[in-house]
Amino acid sequence: MATIDSSNGYFQDMSDLSSDSVHLTVDIPSQRIWVQKGKQKLREYPASTASNGTGQQSGSGCTPLGLHKVRIKIGEGMPANTVFVGRRPTGEIYSPELAARHPERDWILTRILWLTGTEHGFNRGGDQDSLRRYIYIHGTPDSEPMGVAASHGCIRMRNADLIELFDMLPVGSEVLIQEA
Repeated sequence: MATIDSSNGYFQDMSDLSSDSVHLTVDIPSQRIWVQKGKQKLREYPASTASNGTGQQSGSGCTPLGLHKVRIKIGEGMPANTVFVGRRPTGEIYSPELAARHPERDWILTRILWLTGTEHGFNRGGDQDSLRRYIYIHGTPDSEPMGVAASHGCIRMRNADLIELFDMLPVGSEVLIQEA
C-alpha cells in the first residue's frame, strides 16, 4: 500500500502506484484536496467534509477515513450545476430560486466521483462500507462554504474545480482520506 509523508500529507512510497497514476489526498484538518501524479503535486483544491467529523459507521453522517478508489464517475458532459438525485440527473440546473423551492435538499451537483473503500473491515464491507454509504466527491452550490466541515459525509467541491478534477482523474484512481 502507498505510504504517506506525515509532514505534508503527500503520497511518498509509490511502490503500489504506477509512476504515471493520478491520485488524491483529502486532508480533513486543512479541508483541502491535493492531486498528485507520482510525487509531483498537480493541483490543490478547497473542499468541505462532514460536519459530524470522521468515522466509518453507516448512518453516522461522517466522512470515512483511509484508502479509497474512484469506483464510478457520473455526470460526464453534463452542464455545471446539473442536479443529481440518487446519482441520476433530474433535468434541473441549480439556481437560488430552485434552492428556495427545495430547502430540504442536500445538493449534489455537476459531477460525482463515487468512492469505494479498499480496506476490508475498515472502510469496505459490513456497516463501514464507503460504497454502500454512498460516499462521493461531488459539486455543491457556490454559496456553500469551502474550507470548513459542512457536508453530510461526502466531500464537497466547487463545481468548476470538480469538473477539472473529474476530467483528469480516471476510474480506479486512489483517494486517501486522512486526519493526520
